[in-house]
Amino acid sequence: MSAKSQFGLLKLRRFLPLFVTQFLGAFNDNLYKAGLVALFTFTILVAEEHENIYVIAAQGLLSLPFFLFSATAGTLADYFEKSRLITYVKYGELAIAILIALTFLLKLPILMLGVLFLLGTQSAFFGPLKFSILPQHLDNTEIVGGNGVVEMGTFVAILLGTIIGTQLVGTEQERNVDYVMPVALTVVIIVVAVVGLISSYFIPKARSHMDSKPNWNPVTVTIDLLRIASERRSVMRSILGVAWFWSLGAVYLAQFPNLTEDYLHGTKSVFTLLLSVITISIALGSLTCEKLSRKRVEMGLVPIGAFFISVIGIDLFFALNAIPEVDPRGIIGFLQTPSSYRVLIEMICIGFFMGVYVVPLQTLIQVRTPVDRRARVVAANNVMNAALVVCGALWSLLWIEAFKWNIPSLFLFMSIFNAVVSVYIFLQVPEFTMRFVVWMLSHSLYRVDHTGIDLVPEKGGALIASNHVSYIDALVLAGAVRRPIRFVMAKDVYDTPVLNYLFRACRTIPIAPKSSDPETYDKAFEDIEKALEEGDLLCIFPEGRLTPDGKIGEFKSGIMKILETTPVPVIPAALQGLWGTKFTNHGEGLFKGSLNLRSKLGVALSAPIEGSDVNLEALKREVVRLHSVPVHA
Repeated sequence: MSAKSQFGLLKLRRFLPLFVTQFLGAFNDNLYKAGLVALFTFTILVAEEHENIYVIAAQGLLSLPFFLFSATAGTLADYFEKSRLITYVKYGELAIAILIALTFLLKLPILMLGVLFLLGTQSAFFGPLKFSILPQHLDNTEIVGGNGVVEMGTFVAILLGTIIGTQLVGTEQERNVDYVMPVALTVVIIVVAVVGLISSYFIPKARSHMDSKPNWNPVTVTIDLLRIASERRSVMRSILGVAWFWSLGAVYLAQFPNLTEDYLHGTKSVFTLLLSVITISIALGSLTCEKLSRKRVEMGLVPIGAFFISVIGIDLFFALNAIPEVDPRGIIGFLQTPSSYRVLIEMICIGFFMGVYVVPLQTLIQVRTPVDRRARVVAANNVMNAALVVCGALWSLLWIEAFKWNIPSLFLFMSIFNAVVSVYIFLQVPEFTMRFVVWMLSHSLYRVDHTGIDLVPEKGGALIASNHVSYIDALVLAGAVRRPIRFVMAKDVYDTPVLNYLFRACRTIPIAPKSSDPETYDKAFEDIEKALEEGDLLCIFPEGRLTPDGKIGEFKSGIMKILETTPVPVIPAALQGLWGTKFTNHGEGLFKGSLNLRSKLGVALSAPIEGSDVNLEALKREVVRLHSVPVHA
């Protein structure tokens, strides 16, 4: 049974144990890293002149395993039962926790860094398991919400681990610069590892779909990893988008300590405030995706997120430069000036839209990758994440240390470059732009309600047969139905300026009368047959033209010709409320009517009819009936 909301997933055994396991793993990683950095900073464990080297090494050693072991981790996750592998990984985490206690006891900073590398290694093996198992335990209406909750949990765990790790060490070392074994930190790490191990035993099984033997050569496996990830352009560009998200976030977070001290004139409490608000904002943005997307993988949210990240990031440059120079201040002093509120609000907004940006991309990677290679594609994503995070760190170092430019200008550059990266992705995958237009159409210009949407099969070739009212029928239907739809439409409509770009993004199939354009006619039926055999969902307008009077006209025999060769299920559909808008042939013609902004449109569908049972007249009667069926949101 599907969960009614994303938080309802936390009541289900097929989700809760995985969520708890991944939350505790992320918490422990950051707890130990933050505690280690605090030890290097607060005590004489390492010489002062070596302090920065150890701190930088701590940051890098947690990411390095993702370069080295992601290919092997993805292969393991695809070839073996996933829940058992997760348990093995958590046993590894418990062993590492015990090693942490030993290194603290021996007071050897080099060994402490080595253990951090091991902790990063177990995270590298857990990542492909976590994201590849989600689609096996969640249905299509839950996957977006599930990813949102996981992303929320990850960022809350990072925040709590960072704050608690620093506080536990800081409290114990407060009155003694000599090294004192951090007992509280050690106990928490071991307890969290034990609880994570226990929770992993409750994760339901997720079988492997691979029968062949795995390849263990790390070089060829990595090459194969990138090849598999590149097979679908939308997946590869989504991987790039997710990696850019982590790079952008890493650049922001790495500069927060110096930003707080040099530009916000704040104490450590102000740094904690900034870290908290942006992390919680990312979590909230991630959670909001389910509602904004109506439980579907909605790529239209990605351009929205990218746009606001850039616009607000550019304004942040001016906001930071507007802060007057004052004496160091805590949270209360910081919040007493309007310029500080402006910075804080913009940080909140940037974090929120980063969450809106990343969840659809992360979800698309999962659902558009075949189950037998999903973990390896997630592993490729992890490699790309690590690579771009390192590039972001090196670029920041170059900007600040070599060029001697300031932090606000770095944020300005990253905001502008974010727009460049986003435009590149959207041009490479026009589907993202199309989905943005569809989302704006159904959430801004019109209110689109629907009924029967859940009757559309989740997979397999099928045909939607709808009445044809306007030039935006395809966009309205695409916005209502959760599955991606390929449309079959008249060539003259397909060739409409501007809209043609969007139709091509949907891989629309143009068709024309055989008498006037036999080549287009024949190719259309070839493309239709191929698409249905490959399991695509197609939509056809059986009237063959836009209605001239708002009424449903005669259904042409083209749909019967399709069903003769490929007898797939047919889903009757009716569009309501479009007649009379600027996009119809009402009155004086196209664009002469009214926009009727925020008017109510309806999409009504009924149960699929087996292809062999379809009758043209009966199909038309069903569409006419649906045209008057009340719809609901």
